[in-house]
Amino acid sequence: MHLVFLHEVGANNPLGVNSFGDRVSFHPYYSYKDLFGIVFVIFLLMFLVLIFPSVLGDPENFIPANPLVTPVHIIPE
Repeated sequence: MHLVFLHEVGANNPLGVNSFGDRVSFHPYYSYKDLFGIVFVIFLLMFLVLIFPSVLGDPENFIPANPLVTPVHIIPE
């Protein structure tokens, strides 16, 4: 909402110069830029989740379990 009101009314500048001619309209320029950014981030996350799901996982999850050996982190009291 802040961006919508900022680009609707405009921001003040320290010199007090009227800058109505230098403004860029919020829609379509910023709307399409933000929409492209959101779609790009969602695409990257979906690519990571669907194609390479184990990239961010812990490497110890890939060690096969040995039922005859107690894990090191389990200590009897």
